[in-house]
Amino acid sequence: MNDAAREVPPRIRLVAWSDDDLGLLRKTNAPEMTEHLGGPEPEAKVLSRHATYTAMSTRPADEGRMFRVVLDETGEDVGSVGYWPRIWQGEAVYETGYGILPAFRGRGLAVAALRAVVVEAAAAGGPRELHAYPSVDHIASNNTCRNAGFTRVGEVAFEYPPGTWLRSHDWCVDLGDGVSPAACRS
Repeated sequence: MNDAAREVPPRIRLVAWSDDDLGLLRKTNAPEMTEHLGGPEPEAKVLSRHATYTAMSTRPADEGRMFRVVLDETGEDVGSVGYWPRIWQGEAVYETGYGILPAFRGRGLAVAALRAVVVEAAAAGGPRELHAYPSVDHIASNNTCRNAGFTRVGEVAFEYPPGTWLRSHDWCVDLGDGVSPAACRS
């Protein structure tokens, strides 16, 4: 058996965002983490975002959740992932966002986190579609979506942050079964 055949997917777990996760949010606000998102946010915005993420943990799951991604092997926080409702092209859908800290990239952790959040969003009982909108220039993030089982719907203009329009790919997964693109529209 060769080495590739023995490799197993990384084991991660998602832990609901809490007051203790502000340090992780600050790490994900670094220039290398926000390069395709318009750059780092000011501290006031980080604090506001942290309050929003923490509050999401107290609301019903169909209103969205934010998680820290924990590497099972070491217990280290390696990034974040979440989902939240939005209206997209006149339809109620979930959107997802994710990020893995630079020291942990290249190990399949983003794909594992995205697959895990698909399960969480499907169990929430809300919209049937989960979308991701990475910049067309963010090759790694687009590959993450593809490798996590999302289907590329097409290129779109996506507003993020508010007032800034990005050329993005719209990736979608049908939460009915977690893998089928049947409900995703082009």
